[in-house]
Amino acid sequence: MQIDPDRMLADLDHLRTIGGQGTGVARRAFSDADVAARAWLAGRMRAAGLEVTVDACGNLFGLPPGDAPCLLVGSHSDTQPLGGWLDGAWGVACGLELARAAIAAGGPRIAVVSFQDEEGRWGRLTGSTVWTGLAPLSAMDPNPDGDGTEDITFAQARARVADIAPLGVVPPSRFIGFIEPHIEQGPVLDTAGEAVGVVEAIVGSRQWTMRLEGEANHAGTTPMALRRDALQGYIALAGAVNDAFADMVGPRTVWTLGRVVVEPNAPSIVPGAVGFTVQMRDPDAALLDALAARVLALAEGIAAARGLTLEATESMAVAPTALDPRLRAALAEAAEATAPGRWRTMPSGALHDASNVAHVLPSAMIFAPSIGGISHNPAEDTRREDLALALRTLGAAVTRISNAI
Repeated sequence: MQIDPDRMLADLDHLRTIGGQGTGVARRAFSDADVAARAWLAGRMRAAGLEVTVDACGNLFGLPPGDAPCLLVGSHSDTQPLGGWLDGAWGVACGLELARAAIAAGGPRIAVVSFQDEEGRWGRLTGSTVWTGLAPLSAMDPNPDGDGTEDITFAQARARVADIAPLGVVPPSRFIGFIEPHIEQGPVLDTAGEAVGVVEAIVGSRQWTMRLEGEANHAGTTPMALRRDALQGYIALAGAVNDAFADMVGPRTVWTLGRVVVEPNAPSIVPGAVGFTVQMRDPDAALLDALAARVLALAEGIAAARGLTLEATESMAVAPTALDPRLRAALAEAAEATAPGRWRTMPSGALHDASNVAHVLPSAMIFAPSIGGISHNPAEDTRREDLALALRTLGAAVTRISNAI
């Protein structure tokens, strides 16, 4: 195959103008910009000689002619409310360039995909969740707009698939495997001066959604000893979690206390309630279980000691996903050939569509470095030479991957 990195970069440069805002991109799932971007991608797929189909969920496929099985390459093209130009989009551009080059060369058979709503406007990894059968479309259809910007359900939003390409069904059985190119979205490769990451596993995650409720009261007349201050309870829990985790976590563990909502959030009122999340990520499922149990025990103890009531719901539980060892080996061989001494195996700390697809197909991921580890941010960037080198690595691996499955 004659892979053309400049052609891939030109596709990316155009794609970033659709929904572009400064250096960032706003292309939420089924927004006008997202639909326009998918329609443009469909046109590029057709120009490459691919057969284009969009499914009922909005997942966009470019398939080589014929019914023989093929390798699927891609990611997603939707973004955060205001995100970067590479998150997901680079993987789709890589898949398009590989499929285009493969058709021109007469093989191997490569298809490209842009999964819908990876960024979670209506659910977690919505498009690939439905496509892999992990949840039925009927379960997603009632979901409201998680951004809160429109009074619209997923069922209403996906009526726009007809604006993208001909509607059809593309089952996982069409493919022999899946590979997802993606920017790292972290600082490891960039800090080490390395060019390629071969992902060994996608971390799992656990999340509690909690609410501590005390009593709102006058901030000037309520003695400190008589206060049932929910915010102080949250602060105590944050410190207790950090202290407890210091002796429990592994080198890949991360945890975040976030999405904090204080009620009534006024300067002269003792905070009566606070809602928040506690999220943990790690490649070790047993450690995640232990961390989640510890958070709940700490919250229960702090609530009891401070006269607060606690509501706690486990709002996310995602098992770690080990990626296919044969595909990883093929990518590692290619990385050593194209970037000798400048690559590593590593876990992914972010969730990706590959974590769903791995349930139905052998799956792998390759990373390009993120400058400064910045992502989900308009400042997100990767050196163009690194994007090109990672594409060449993937191209060198395609024959190995086709033979490995």
